[in-house]
Amino acid sequence: MRRNTRKRSKTTVRAVGAAAALALGAGGLVAANIYASADETATSKGSAQNQPVAAGSATIDCPDVGQQLKEVPAQARPQVDKELALLDKQVSEAYQRLSTSQRAIQQDANFAQNAIVGPLKDKRKATIDRIAIAIGRVAAKPQGLEALAPCTLRPTGDQPASGQPASGQPASGQPTAGQGGNNGNAGQAGNGPVAADYVDITKVKPNVSAPRKSGKASTGAFATKCGVNANKLYNTDNVIVAPGVTNGAHHTHDYVGNQANDAFASDQDFAAAKTSCKNQGDKSSYYWPVLRLQDGTQEFDAGQQGGGAEGNTGRILTAGSSTLNFVGSPRGKVVAMPKFLRIITGDAKALTNGTANANASWSCTGFENKVQLKDKYPLCPRGSDVVRSFKFQSCWDGKNIDSANHRTHVAFADARGNCPTGFKAIPQLVHRLVYDVDAPSVKDNGKTRPFFAVDGFPEQAHKPVTDHDDFINVFNERLMNKMVQCINTGRRCS
Repeated sequence: MRRNTRKRSKTTVRAVGAAAALALGAGGLVAANIYASADETATSKGSAQNQPVAAGSATIDCPDVGQQLKEVPAQARPQVDKELALLDKQVSEAYQRLSTSQRAIQQDANFAQNAIVGPLKDKRKATIDRIAIAIGRVAAKPQGLEALAPCTLRPTGDQPASGQPASGQPASGQPTAGQGGNNGNAGQAGNGPVAADYVDITKVKPNVSAPRKSGKASTGAFATKCGVNANKLYNTDNVIVAPGVTNGAHHTHDYVGNQANDAFASDQDFAAAKTSCKNQGDKSSYYWPVLRLQDGTQEFDAGQQGGGAEGNTGRILTAGSSTLNFVGSPRGKVVAMPKFLRIITGDAKALTNGTANANASWSCTGFENKVQLKDKYPLCPRGSDVVRSFKFQSCWDGKNIDSANHRTHVAFADARGNCPTGFKAIPQLVHRLVYDVDAPSVKDNGKTRPFFAVDGFPEQAHKPVTDHDDFINVFNERLMNKMVQCINTGRRCS
């Protein structure tokens, strides 16, 4: 059993009243990839950025340096990847400090700035300088990265549940963060989710419309069956974002398909590995954050980094079903994906990065053709199951299997189904996960029926909008060509 993890730069903590007035310097704005925007109606970073932090939950908001790097020479990539992973680790450590410093913050309103956020800026500056130097050794040294070092403390919008202390301190007799139980209105580990993160799906207005297809649309589909990770292959790595770095994700992933995926897997490892897919011609890796039920269960990773030590607590739920379908383009034919193409859909840091790259959808069986949710977990009626679904980018730049920020080599088609200029339509992966999990009892803050939530970076407060999915194409040439032919001729194959 593999156990690893990855993480990036943000942090959530229950802010006390004394910290409410903190204004912590430059904001964490991140340039969004306009081609990778999955939701044209999505808002950018919240207007709460740089506003005074009210009592309730707050997050450390650091600029996402990785998303700013559009070009990284191959020679510099290994060091840059490690330094980016170190930035995530630094924020995680700052989060740990914040979560255990509530009394000091209550006594000194400058404590968080002087003892946590200020030193974090200094660490980030040194790390960012090393990134610039590494790139500068083999190409033009990037300018202006030092402006990305400062972080801010800003509210998540969460408020304590009725009757819970506004200071963020646990009520008498309640466990502290990471020790189980519900900490105020901040979930079992003290960093989310909260009751406001859930909505009764029966009360949501329909918001799904079917896209129009042209007469040239490629209407076929190809299904690959790879299981639900019943063998419990987990780790907290992310070989796409943080290759060579153990615990690079800072949260636990489910894996189906390729069985060799960890931080150190090479393309050769992927090609030689076993696969859980029924068709052995598909050795692709499909991985996503686990869904947990915050019922107090002490999982294997309860005391580990990426697990309970970083706020990911409770019983890991295995999906009842996982379907992987590749579909065509509404505007024309598709071309084959290149082998080892990497695609990340969604943004694990959408709470602090903004929602431009958020792309997970939540719904319930029986409601999927009516309601899809981006920023809420669904409360499903009795007899209906929770559904997570992901539609991956369907346009490829025709040259690269990855890019410096892991986004610009692929793109979403526009509202009419057209790819950006210079991009080619490829089979679009559509992933659907179904879970048999009861609707939490939000009125009593999950005490009667516990909250469920996706794993994530602790500073992201387990928000549903941070859900994401990862794919590495390891189809053999014959099977990939069969997929393309099926899609382009309007057939359904598996």
